[in-house]
Amino acid sequence: MNEAWKQWEGQVADGKFHLREYLGSSERGPVFLTEFGEQEPQRAAIKLIPADPQDADAQLARWALAANLMHPHLLRVLQTGRCQVGGARLLYAVMECADEDLSHVVLKRALTPAEASEMLRPVLEALAYLHGKGLVHGHVKPANIMAIGEQLKISSDGICAARDKNGWRGNRPSVYGAPEAGTRGCSAAGDVWSLGVTLVEVLTQQLPVWEWKGQEEPELPKAIPAPFGDIARQCLRRDPQRRWTLAEIGARLDPDAPALGKLKTVEPRLIVKPLEAPKPPAAPKPMEAAKPTVAARPRPAAKAPNASPKRSYAIPAIAIGVAALVAIFAVPKLLNRGPEASPEPVASAPETPATQPKEKTVETSAPAEKLVANRPASNDAAPAAAVAATAPPKPAMKKASGDVVRGAVLHQVLPDAPQSARDTIRGAVRVGVRVHVDASGKVVGTDLDSAGPSKYFANLAVKAARNWEFTPAKVDGQNAPSEWLLRFEFAQDGTKVTSVQAAR
Repeated sequence: MNEAWKQWEGQVADGKFHLREYLGSSERGPVFLTEFGEQEPQRAAIKLIPADPQDADAQLARWALAANLMHPHLLRVLQTGRCQVGGARLLYAVMECADEDLSHVVLKRALTPAEASEMLRPVLEALAYLHGKGLVHGHVKPANIMAIGEQLKISSDGICAARDKNGWRGNRPSVYGAPEAGTRGCSAAGDVWSLGVTLVEVLTQQLPVWEWKGQEEPELPKAIPAPFGDIARQCLRRDPQRRWTLAEIGARLDPDAPALGKLKTVEPRLIVKPLEAPKPPAAPKPMEAAKPTVAARPRPAAKAPNASPKRSYAIPAIAIGVAALVAIFAVPKLLNRGPEASPEPVASAPETPATQPKEKTVETSAPAEKLVANRPASNDAAPAAAVAATAPPKPAMKKASGDVVRGAVLHQVLPDAPQSARDTIRGAVRVGVRVHVDASGKVVGTDLDSAGPSKYFANLAVKAARNWEFTPAKVDGQNAPSEWLLRFEFAQDGTKVTSVQAAR
């Protein structure tokens, strides 16, 4: 579907939102780069989903609910409505456009304990804010944890009332979803479960192992540093009543930190109509018209927030200290701490929220992921869609010992997994394959970076990876070999793949 969606670039939704660039897709529809505002437009992401007659009004109501929320760690929903694009009847939500999502960081490397701590506290704050209002997030996962500038935020377009089963309408059980979510709907305890799964993944690049129909507690990777191993185990109790509360998680993370919910928030007014053009000044009264006037000194135009955010896959690290009581928690420069280059997703995925740099084409479940943009938030879908490969990213210039031009994906092959095999999957099976590319762009070797739980699907991923082709990397104008990490994710409804070129 993403090839069809990409053809929507250049069209206009609801007569005012230009679909500038296809950023990726969620499991329900595409996400595009757009602008919001008339006088001083700011960069934004617009998510489109089919207007299901049975759920359209309820979906718009959920988005309206999210648009009325304001928290420093919640991605803002700016405007919602109905539209037609390419002959399809759609619903849309215009949101802040993120610079990066956590799923693309984890694709490359695990977080350090310090980074995980800096990530976890803002997420706890945002969830505490929602739970305090009787709301739940419903889709906590790395692709929905994003950064805008130096702020960490979680997606908000999937927010719903507690116990709202329609929040999962049309979605298969998520690998991040709690065991009871399918029958009881979304809940605060379900958010805690999803947070536990997310914490395990960002620290180990692995998911907990457990059976949907079983009764045993999930099996966690052994190498989880304290206190996160304890936190994850208490989040992943099968019995929702036995799971820790957000307050207990916060206390275990840092016993000396203030209680959650101390951040000041402002309740905005819901935007239900396009911004109106400023009204012309009233005509002067007759007596005033006769008076000479003095030309006002022009003031510099105010800079629209996020109008030109710095495109970077890293966010400066700021220690969490006493200042955190009165300021927004900062996000660490996650990728700059790693040994490799920034990830370049090249295939769409339900779980990459929504923003990405212009020189790259991203998957979203957005995430990340161009969540995340430039990737917007994708709730599971990121809100966040059948999976197909996106166009290969354009080569990006990078300085090293000499002038380096990074390669790009020229041809990619998805594993040929029969539906009978997919039907055995619960959640998703993830396989990482590292490919060695020679100076001509051909794959000359493959290694399993992470085999996942199934040798069958791992073999399919390796076989597909051997047939990929790339444009050669260049060093000082000469073709050079390169190395790529391909991450395949198999699910019952399809396969997605993301590629990352390793740094030289």
